[in-house]
Amino acid sequence: MNKYMQLAVEEGFKNIHGGEGGPFGSVIVRDGEVVACAHNKVLLTNDPTMHAEMVAIRQACEALGRFELSDCEMYSTCMPCPMCMGAIFWARIPKLYYGALDSDADAIGFSDKFIYDAIRADFQGQDVLAIEPIDREGCLELFKAWEAKQDKTMY
Repeated sequence: MNKYMQLAVEEGFKNIHGGEGGPFGSVIVRDGEVVACAHNKVLLTNDPTMHAEMVAIRQACEALGRFELSDCEMYSTCMPCPMCMGAIFWARIPKLYYGALDSDADAIGFSDKFIYDAIRADFQGQDVLAIEPIDREGCLELFKAWEAKQDKTMY
């Protein structure tokens, strides 16, 4: 597994065991160095915007002292939701690697399908953001653990 994606998966597992949110992790890398490593904190903060990608973007911006991350890459354990994709665009992150598919998230109760359908129709064929799936099987381990968790809180 890609070492940065592995870090994202580890963050997701921390979250499953810590109860701060769903099974998602994200890492931002700049010049081969980890700038931010985060997991979903929606339940911890009662803030629906505290997805792993949003937390990682906030951490990276704070660490680098700027609001754009055009020299960074993001690794996310799942295809980001529309909100997070918007933040990725606004942060000017030029490369996104993701593990699990949005349909995998849908299968465990995290569905944004109707929004993805609209986004795919609008951006199809445009060179807006390079997106490449990697390490899906490893990232699906998070979802298996989430699905098996007896005391999870859905949101």
